[in-house]
Amino acid sequence: MKRALVTGGSGEIGAAICRRLAADGLHIFVHANRNLDNAQRVVDAIVAEGGSARAVRFDVANAAQTLAVLTELLNEAPIQIIINNAGLHNDAVLPGMTAQQWHSVIDVSLHGFFNVTQPLLLPMIRTRWGRIINITSVAALLGNRGQVNYAAAKGALHSATKALALEVASRGITVNAVAPGIIETAMSANSFDTSAIARLVPLQRSGKPFEVAELVAFLAGDSAAYITGQTISINGGMT
Repeated sequence: MKRALVTGGSGEIGAAICRRLAADGLHIFVHANRNLDNAQRVVDAIVAEGGSARAVRFDVANAAQTLAVLTELLNEAPIQIIINNAGLHNDAVLPGMTAQQWHSVIDVSLHGFFNVTQPLLLPMIRTRWGRIINITSVAALLGNRGQVNYAAAKGALHSATKALALEVASRGITVNAVAPGIIETAMSANSFDTSAIARLVPLQRSGKPFEVAELVAFLAGDSAAYITGQTISINGGMT
């Protein structure tokens, strides 16, 4: 049974990804930092449906803590699928943005990508099969007022995706990014009303977490073995 780690698995998009991958027969590590109870609820739902999962807790921005937990997991077996989904919003227009707001977002989305992915790479390479999928954002492609920090972090992941894809392609490992637009979550409900969605999204609706999860599941499977180094938008036609 292949093992997958989904960072930010306690959130709405992350939870949908966890459930979808579990339905494909993977063992899922459902990651959380503050919301371990939510992660455990995702695990319980997966197990109730006949799947295999375990909740894990660490701060992706804390390199030492992340390495300690991942080393423990690697003592059991390699992790061959990584979904770098953990992210943080700390919005402000740049003239009013504090250093803490800037660094907190970069630390989770960008440094967290390194802290999680780097320790898992050599064990994955030895298996000669792997999938790394970075969940980014339409903000990295189109920009968004008040999110210079978030757009910078997620945009850097697009570049990292391309570079890492070149490094590991010969080992049977693909690396791709998925860039969601407005997805129906508690966070987006507070940011986008119906009229704003109709104005911004050609399909005139927000996306569903399960729709993001379906795309991730495809990229994580054998059918996507010839797709690597790509950033794939799922945003209802936003340009």
